[in-house]
Amino acid sequence: MNKKVHLVLGSGGARGIAHIGVIEMLERDGYEICEVAGCSMGAVIGGIYCAGYLAPYTEWLRTLTRKDVFTLMDFTFTTKGFLKGEKVLGKIMEMTGVQQIEDLKIPFTAVATDLMTMEEVHFSKGNLFDALRASIAIPGVFTPVIENGTVLVDGGVLNPVPLNLVRKQEGDLVVAVNLNGKNKPEQAQNEEEADEKSWLAKFLYTDNKNPGANLSLFDLIQTSYRFTQDRLISLMIEHYKPDLVVEIPRNACWTFDFHRAGELIEMGRQAYQEAILVRKF
Repeated sequence: MNKKVHLVLGSGGARGIAHIGVIEMLERDGYEICEVAGCSMGAVIGGIYCAGYLAPYTEWLRTLTRKDVFTLMDFTFTTKGFLKGEKVLGKIMEMTGVQQIEDLKIPFTAVATDLMTMEEVHFSKGNLFDALRASIAIPGVFTPVIENGTVLVDGGVLNPVPLNLVRKQEGDLVVAVNLNGKNKPEQAQNEEEADEKSWLAKFLYTDNKNPGANLSLFDLIQTSYRFTQDRLISLMIEHYKPDLVVEIPRNACWTFDFHRAGELIEMGRQAYQEAILVRKF
């Protein structure tokens, strides 16, 4: 009988595509993923996987160009954020149809944060895409989901790697994928590669070569947000002690580099292999 794995998929924008590589390797090695908990992009990948549509979603991701990614951005310049996030979820729904979480093939939980109560919100039933929309709402980037007295944003605000939500049984394993791992060494880039890496970053961030100069409000918010996430992730891993932690470097790509799907999936595979060598999983 296959060893059962409870899979926890963390938040981290386009780096979350690496989750696909980890899932592929777990299945290749004969593990049965019996439960998934995810936050932000981890919720997107996890929800689609549990619904049984990861293969067509992966094929679609591999076709994306920078222009395609930009086309999927439904800008709305409000004080609450500049993206609505409805276009991309609508595209996913075209592949999967409407899904109810309680009807998915594999038990799934998505995490969001309620800014009114500063509490985690756990979606383990109801409309999958409503849950995903709330879970991906990065503060200051995506507009929050406001309804019934709640203001829902990215679950990573309180719980970027939701290890507390899986229910491990005796003999099972818990695998966590952290998308905020230590930065990998920067490699020399030619002009074309550098331009590709920073295509949207130029709009959002200041010059990385002079990180202390002319920091924008967005820079300050996002940097503070990342520091908080790092501390929360460290505490969660220390407290819940998963059997395996797969680390994806924070500087693997920019938040919206979804056009680099093939590279990021391979990065997930390699990170998994590196993790099992160290942990003897």
